[in-house]
Amino acid sequence: MIPKTYKEVIDLGDGREISIETGKLAKQAHGSVVVQSGKCMLLCTVVSNYHSADVDFLPLTVDYREKFAAAGRYPGGFFKREARPSDGEVLTMRLVDRVLRPLFPKDYHSETQVMIQLMSHDDDVMPDAMAGLAASAAIQLSDFPFECAISEVRVARVNGEFVINPTRAQLAESDIDMMIGASADSVMMVEGEMDEISEEEMTEAIKAAHEAIKVQCAAQIRLAEAVGKKEVREYEPEREDEDLAKKIHDMVYDKTYAIAKAGSAKHERGAAFSEIKEEVFNSFSEEEQDDLGKLIHKYVAKAQKEAIRNLTLDEGLRLDGRKTDEVRPIWCEVDYLPSTHGSAIFTRGETQALATVTLGTSRDSNQIDMPSYEGEERFYLHYNFPPFSTGEARPIRGTSRREVGHGNLAQRALKGMIPEDCPYTVRVVSEVLESNGSSSMATVCSGTMALMDAGVQMTKPVSGIAMGLISDADSGKYAVLSDILGDEDHLGDMDFKVTGTADGITACQMDIKVKGLSYEILVNALKQARDGRLHILGKLTDTIAQPNADVKEHAPTMVTRRIPNEFIGALIGPGGKVIQELQKETETTIVINEDPVTEEGIVEILGVGSKGIEAVEAKIDSLMFKPEVGSVYEVKVIKMLDFGAVVEYTEAPGNEVLLHVSELAWERTENVSDVVNMGDVFDVKYFGIDSRTRKEKVSRKAILPKPEGYVERPKRDNNRGRDNRGRDNRNRDNRRDDRKPREEKKY
Repeated sequence: MIPKTYKEVIDLGDGREISIETGKLAKQAHGSVVVQSGKCMLLCTVVSNYHSADVDFLPLTVDYREKFAAAGRYPGGFFKREARPSDGEVLTMRLVDRVLRPLFPKDYHSETQVMIQLMSHDDDVMPDAMAGLAASAAIQLSDFPFECAISEVRVARVNGEFVINPTRAQLAESDIDMMIGASADSVMMVEGEMDEISEEEMTEAIKAAHEAIKVQCAAQIRLAEAVGKKEVREYEPEREDEDLAKKIHDMVYDKTYAIAKAGSAKHERGAAFSEIKEEVFNSFSEEEQDDLGKLIHKYVAKAQKEAIRNLTLDEGLRLDGRKTDEVRPIWCEVDYLPSTHGSAIFTRGETQALATVTLGTSRDSNQIDMPSYEGEERFYLHYNFPPFSTGEARPIRGTSRREVGHGNLAQRALKGMIPEDCPYTVRVVSEVLESNGSSSMATVCSGTMALMDAGVQMTKPVSGIAMGLISDADSGKYAVLSDILGDEDHLGDMDFKVTGTADGITACQMDIKVKGLSYEILVNALKQARDGRLHILGKLTDTIAQPNADVKEHAPTMVTRRIPNEFIGALIGPGGKVIQELQKETETTIVINEDPVTEEGIVEILGVGSKGIEAVEAKIDSLMFKPEVGSVYEVKVIKMLDFGAVVEYTEAPGNEVLLHVSELAWERTENVSDVVNMGDVFDVKYFGIDSRTRKEKVSRKAILPKPEGYVERPKRDNNRGRDNRGRDNRNRDNRRDDRKPREEKKY
């Protein structure tokens, strides 16, 4: 029996569409859809357990995977099976999670899983832009307690026009690459990279994306209504006690307000807040503690949050005593690590990042092998967030999703400032050593200085700042916070990170927690962020004003040469023998790539110091050396033979040619050593290929004056004594008579 299906179609313009279909696949999931654009198909399923987990948070897992079969390919590596998710897949998971999570009720604690799979790939469609739409559409068909439909789109700007969900080719021409997540009423998430755009331009891009999202949300609602919207499931909400909440509020609020207003340091402030919690908890009997323990802690945290927010809204003060637009003290240092190719420390308040730079060849590029994209990165950044940076001890189980996401943000902030003609593959690694507020922005700042310290000729330095927002819808008050603390990140209504040069924004990441944030507030927040960003940029350039002119003495120098493809084989040698021996002798790294456009070989030579590099270049020059007929060249005798001397062109060592004994001098030469000896240097004239010997011919005597009275020897007549058939007729009859008679053979 063919299942009944339901379908909605969204028009993207330019003849492009997105369809949402349900009813055919994965019907045992609580909600499932297939989202398709062109030949690209995503299958999204959602499931949530009907019993609550014993936790005080939402155990939500968003999983996005790209199947290699979707692109008709095999997984790379030894094991032909998809394994751990790639960084690209992890980044898509984070984009979807950040929009979905706030829309579940805060007291909903059932294990929930959203699985999105790329089942069919289209080169002209970027699947990550449809992942949020697929997740929300599947949830709309379920019975989950979920606030409203959302969607995510990518927005680009090509030739001044905004494009929704552009192709990869369009994106390559764009100066904006942003992912926006929103409901029909509110923008909730922004992340992307830009080519030094203004705050107003960024806001216009968000508006364009939001209009497209409204259409996609309406399509989801129509689909759910056509299928038959399910009743929202009942679940056991968290326990509440209004009287207890008021009692604790009265005990906590004023004390917290006073401590927050004092503007103390993180550990001192944390100890004082903990003391309040302990005092409140101990004011209850043991029976009440056992019964109301979770509620007590919940209401204490709620009262403290309210006190800290009101202090900022009413008095413009913050937890550490700063004003709303004030940036914490900053100190920086470059060239801290003696053996790295570049290094820098950036410390802002209680946040510290140590960045290192490593320079390499194209062989060191980061290879990206995904079903939806294959390529390489010649500039990449890795971010490490060890537990000691926050004074904690916890297991380290590989790179976390957070580390992947924060590293990607910093990489996008900096990569546009790496010049296209940079010959190196550049790897930046950020080690977060202290964290109390935006270590990702500290990574951008330390990364900028480390790159300049390494001699990478950045177009412009980049800085970054983390901002926060506290607002009160009833009173209309709001406060934008520059350089937020870790505590302010949790208690605010918006946190956003902005990076850029003095001329514009290069990357951003926003999570907006308040509904209906006005664009006026957003623009004001971005402008305040610009002031803070420029202040930090000044601190960076005070430390290192511009990139070092050269790499460090112990760092490798990169030289790039282009050679015709016909010489690549000679440079590599049989089985790689020539290039391997050359690398060993010169202590360099040599990488050869072919340019299919120019049909040339691109030779990268990486070495410390100039001696080895010069030796490799000399070898390349030698291989490519082609003497011109009629030209005079300096040569050196490298071997003596009975019939001549083997000479080497001094301007192309390794290129040898035979100087025949007859070409040494005008006089008759009996012994080669009478004219030249080993190591002698002199000039010869090049005559090209000798028609008689089929070998290259050079002559020393051709550039010497003829001796006085010199007479040319007559040329030998090779046809003398031959008939018209070329047979020798001289004394033919006599020679026949002189022959000995044959002996009879006896058998």
